[in-house]
Amino acid sequence: MSDDGTHAPASTDAEAPSTERPELDLLVWDAPNIDMTLSNVIGAKPSPTSRPRFDAIARWLVQAAGDRDVEGSVFANIPPAAATTMRGWIEALRSFGYAVFAKPKIHSDDDVDLDMLAHISDRARTHRLVRLIVASGDGRNFLEPLEDLARAGVQVVVLSFSEVAGYALESDLLTFVDLEDVPGAFITPLERVRLDALPPEGAWLRPTRSLRDVADG
Repeated sequence: MSDDGTHAPASTDAEAPSTERPELDLLVWDAPNIDMTLSNVIGAKPSPTSRPRFDAIARWLVQAAGDRDVEGSVFANIPPAAATTMRGWIEALRSFGYAVFAKPKIHSDDDVDLDMLAHISDRARTHRLVRLIVASGDGRNFLEPLEDLARAGVQVVVLSFSEVAGYALESDLLTFVDLEDVPGAFITPLERVRLDALPPEGAWLRPTRSLRDVADG
């Protein structure tokens, strides 16, 4: 985001020589997507104990950055009716060191993907991106621009769930990290069976709906 609060068009071009720009590890978090995919993964509405801990994610980000600058930004859609209830969550994020980009959710197609890409582009101009972590399972909007950055020499990490981030798992240019593999990211293990980490003896995947609900539907 520029100084006047507006977003510049997405681009990976740098305005200053790389030697003059500080190195940066950048995390951008797609809150609507992560919340939706978490619900799909656990088959239920996330509770406080099943939501990711942003303090643990901050530690993971900082430890990998070493002496480089670090920045974490959370992008959120705010339905007008939920503004009051979401304020506490936003203030908690800010207290953990994250900047929050809040956008009203007025229409069904109001999302934050383009805002995330514009922010990444802005930081690529003002800093030398060393490591970019994108927390989103949305390959439709992110695959091509993230692979372009990876070709330009940025280490691009997709942070999501293996069940929904096939675009990152299948890419030869992107690195995938399952959110549950971040140390301390969840208070208790999520009730999920990961197909990419099955035990040798196999595992049961429980239904997310009952047979009677399906029959009645």
